[in-house]
Amino acid sequence: MITLINPTLPYGFAKRHGVLVLDLGEVAVVGVRAGADPMSLVETRRALGRPLRIETLDQAAFDRRLSQVYAGDPLSAADGDDLGMPSGLDSLIDDIPEAADLLDTADDAPVIRLINGVIAEAVRAGASDIHLEPYETALTVRMRVDGVLREALSLSPRITPLLVSRIKVMARLDIAEKRVPQDGRISLALGGKTLDVRVSTLPARAGERVVLRILDKDQADLTLGQLGMSDEGLEVFAAALREPNGIILVTGPTGSGKTTSLYAGLSMLNDATRNILTVEDPVEYAVEGVGQTQVNAKVGMTFAAGLRAILRQDPDVVMVGEIRDTETASIAVQAALTGHLVLSTVHTNDAVGAVTRLRDMGVEPFLLASTLRLVVAQRLVRRLCHECRKPEAADKATAKLVGIKTGQTIWRPQGCPHCNQTGYVGRAGLYEMIRIDDRVRRLIASEAGEEAIAAVAFEKGGLLADRARGLVLDGVTSVEEAMRVTRQGTGDGEPVEMKATG
Repeated sequence: MITLINPTLPYGFAKRHGVLVLDLGEVAVVGVRAGADPMSLVETRRALGRPLRIETLDQAAFDRRLSQVYAGDPLSAADGDDLGMPSGLDSLIDDIPEAADLLDTADDAPVIRLINGVIAEAVRAGASDIHLEPYETALTVRMRVDGVLREALSLSPRITPLLVSRIKVMARLDIAEKRVPQDGRISLALGGKTLDVRVSTLPARAGERVVLRILDKDQADLTLGQLGMSDEGLEVFAAALREPNGIILVTGPTGSGKTTSLYAGLSMLNDATRNILTVEDPVEYAVEGVGQTQVNAKVGMTFAAGLRAILRQDPDVVMVGEIRDTETASIAVQAALTGHLVLSTVHTNDAVGAVTRLRDMGVEPFLLASTLRLVVAQRLVRRLCHECRKPEAADKATAKLVGIKTGQTIWRPQGCPHCNQTGYVGRAGLYEMIRIDDRVRRLIASEAGEEAIAAVAFEKGGLLADRARGLVLDGVTSVEEAMRVTRQGTGDGEPVEMKATG
């Protein structure tokens, strides 16, 4: 097992020449990127002063190890001490490259190294968001990992304006304007990984709050097979995407992976034979071969206006970020009727609720029945850490709550260094799908209620609760996590039994 050590070659040399030190023993183990110049090994041996053992790495493996070796130690609160006031923040904007590399910090000021370190640590931890929250006594840095916020740092409140100003410079925002919210973007690199960071600032009592949304461009390359759907669900989704026209809806709360599922669907359709256009708020991932348009309400570029415009661009497939008003819903239905495949999202708690929501928006039931092809509801549950999860027999109360037999084996989170004492690593998807067949179509056209549609659509099972129960019994997640996710949006906060169907 090779132990990663502190780098002994300058980062710029390692990245440029494709050479990095993996282990510095009597014989140094050196990782070499495929196709690297052999002369760089001569310089490496001279610098290290010892013989080399070569390990050839492909591009992806080299980039991953480069990030691991040079990303440094985990953050500590000391990183925020004794920061000098950076001078000339206004002039820095011209010196920022198009995609600054976070690991190349040889000449950076302390405040810049701190921000780079925070973002690098967030990427290492798999965080989706970084929150900078100023209070009178401290600047708290929290990260959302696997959907749950946790505190990463507590810094001196006096450095709040330094950090906020630097982030604004990186995002090309107005550093003098502290009274109104601002939004921007930063393009960054972490070794070989390319990131987009979405920046949002909000005036608050003790200074400006900043939230950084980390958009890993690798996520845009996910395929349908990597989403974690069951084989049956995967086939249903793929069959709907093969339809020449109609509407495919994905529902769920914020942060449940709806956009990722839609991008995975687009990647299947993106074969250079179709004109694929999207209107999004905002464009989260740049996808090669897809025409992407961003909503801008200030100039009247709403979802409805954007959708109406792209329908004049001869599209085959249209993705609308969200159907949130009557006008957008009406245009989406008309687009499906005129031969387009429309993909979109709706904020509802379950798949059946999407039908009711569109009816409430004023879409005629007969139009809805003839255009809807598939409704997918999804959630993300945290996966139990396989290093420390602990099996136990379900007691009577737990068994009743989950809908299993008393004494069946379930797994509990414990916490270890591998999972940062949380008991969980990564997330898995839960999906429920309503395929609009003839029976469901007739119910929608006759304005049947949610219960009647659900009874037919899920007569053989397939509810979110059924999927969650399966993950609990397979040891993928815990009872507590399954209950937390499947009861989202019930409103009363009380435990809800995951009753079996079928």
